Amino acid sequence: MKILYIAPDITDSGGIARVVSLKTNYLVTKLDYEVCILSVNDCRSIRFYDFDPRIKWYNIKRFKNSFFYCKEYIRLIQKTISQENPDVIIICDAALWLFIPWFLKTEIPLLFETHFSIFFKKEAYKSLYRKIRTKLIIFWRKKTMNKFKYAVFETIEGSREWGLNNSKVIANPLSFTPNAATLLNKRAMAVCMNPYVKGLDRLLLVWSRIIKKHSDWVLDVYGQWEANCNYQKMARTLKVSNNVNFLPPTADIQNSYNQASVFLMTSRTEAFGMVLIEAMASGVPCIAYDCPSGPRTIIEEGINGFLIEDGNVDLFVQKLELLIEDEDLRMQIGSTAQESVKKYQIDVIMNEWQSLFQEVLNS
Repeated sequence: MKILYIAPDITDSGGIARVVSLKTNYLVTKLDYEVCILSVNDCRSIRFYDFDPRIKWYNIKRFKNSFFYCKEYIRLIQKTISQENPDVIIICDAALWLFIPWFLKTEIPLLFETHFSIFFKKEAYKSLYRKIRTKLIIFWRKKTMNKFKYAVFETIEGSREWGLNNSKVIANPLSFTPNAATLLNKRAMAVCMNPYVKGLDRLLLVWSRIIKKHSDWVLDVYGQWEANCNYQKMARTLKVSNNVNFLPPTADIQNSYNQASVFLMTSRTEAFGMVLIEAMASGVPCIAYDCPSGPRTIIEEGINGFLIEDGNVDLFVQKLELLIEDEDLRMQIGSTAQESVKKYQIDVIMNEWQSLFQEVLNS
């Protein structure tokens, strides 16, 4: 079987790049599929994650002229389809995906795979214009999703947000075979590739209250930082700079989980929460705000982690202090968490994708 992925820039260290690399590598190495990837390559010439050399690449760079860029992009997609003749095409949050099914003329089944919640926004909307614009975009997105054979979401909650009749639910896979963390280091961890979406301001506020009582604890935050960025300034204002490490992305994220004793997620929105299942697979207890809509799918409150009412700083601090002070509770929740995420092992998840491909071809 031959699969064509049409994706955004996946040369960076973001979650979409991580998931696409995992799945395409599995399709090639384990299932003997042929895989082609067409992506917008703006970020860097070297890919952060490894892709199997048998995967065939088609790249296009952005143009300043939006009309010309859109025209060339659709033309490249059509040319690639003509050359490769894939059995299934997956549009994975691709650039200009809102236009692709309207202008692309093909009988090959089109699947849409999204890693974003309907509530996703890169920054706070401050004007009436932005709010109206957002509603119009959501309306157009729904119309476009109905043009695909299936729209694939990571959680049932995420699927329900859109209210489509052509939705499927397949979670993200775990990226590694875990080793249990010792949970003895006085170290918390978070991953904030998009600081606003991931609520880094909310995280720093929580941490400023934690170190008043537990000044020997350190928070490691992984992300892409500019020198002297606003969040580093915020850390200085809150007087937590000595207890927060702003670290760059790492390919060996598993080692980072193994060094942590608790994982924190203060996101404003999450379509899934891959870092949650990775931390839990490493036996690290997690605390997350109950934002729409991923964490509530993964965390069972008080059993395999703590799910906090969205924005409730006092409760978040209370549960974090509980885990810091109670080593036995950390061990108990970490062990339960590790067992609870076995359902996300890559063999299980990719079997679901294989079944979907067969269903699409048979229909």
